[in-house]
Amino acid sequence: MVAVLVAGWPAALLADSLSIKVENDLFAYENDDGHYSGGLELFWSFEPDNGHWARGLADALPGWSGDEVKTLAYRFGMQAYTPEDLHRRALVEDDRPYAGLLFLGVSLYADRNGGPWRVNRQLHLDAGLVGPGTGVGKVQHWIHKHLDDTEPRGWSHQLRNEPFLNLAYGQNWWHGGRLLGLELEYGPSAGLALGNLYTYGSAGLLVRFGRHLDRSLGIPSVTPGQSGSQYFTPRGRFAWYGFLGVEGRYMAYNMLLDGNTFKSSHSVDRKEWVGDAKAGLALTWSTWQLTFASVWRTHEFEGQQGHDQFGSVTLSYGF
Repeated sequence: MVAVLVAGWPAALLADSLSIKVENDLFAYENDDGHYSGGLELFWSFEPDNGHWARGLADALPGWSGDEVKTLAYRFGMQAYTPEDLHRRALVEDDRPYAGLLFLGVSLYADRNGGPWRVNRQLHLDAGLVGPGTGVGKVQHWIHKHLDDTEPRGWSHQLRNEPFLNLAYGQNWWHGGRLLGLELEYGPSAGLALGNLYTYGSAGLLVRFGRHLDRSLGIPSVTPGQSGSQYFTPRGRFAWYGFLGVEGRYMAYNMLLDGNTFKSSHSVDRKEWVGDAKAGLALTWSTWQLTFASVWRTHEFEGQQGHDQFGSVTLSYGF
């Protein structure tokens, strides 16, 4: 399965779109740089040719069809997680562990438009590493030094090196309409993730509204959910959409809170039920798309002080 992650990279060099997404609490109302400190993700997205392995895989999946595959995306990302108090060198026992994460991923997006509902399916496979070997702690030190920001002093207590493999599935149901002269899509969502990084089930409700919604298939997702499709139709009329969403997750396992699987490490008591509320705006013009998102998240572990809020900015270029 891991070989699938790299088998199509040469084809991705001729991608239909290239995207970069930055997630950080810098984009939220409160910038304390604690918990999910930030992430960076790169996407190469394209529509696979007839006969591509992605279409064959879709034909083999229950309820899928190779003809419905719209986009295949290859992804690379890094993420940093810290406790609230970055000053302390000693272990902060009652806050989440320091953790750095690097990953490669491949995502398959299919869309079926028939009847009153448009059904969007997503399948994601991610492989990567958590721990000092990622170098994420050193990257955060470098960034904070050059921004003259708080020095993070507790990375010696980060989770230990552990490879991970995660498989995730998501599905959205979109019903079209109009609201105050604008195009409108709304509907429920559901998801499932299995692996030694995350294991969870999710359900939610999404709404998006604007002009020329058909230039994009959905809305961005946020960590721990795998990313929604960044693909869009370039060289069309100016388009925009706003979006709102709520999602609840039952977190059966989260290595970033539960600690390493086979080694002793810092951990906290994970909350099983976690909720998100998000809102954002996407602007599409010519060959460019710019997306903003803001996320409010309930407590993820026992003893957490205050909810988390962070945002993301995604810039995409279509070829």
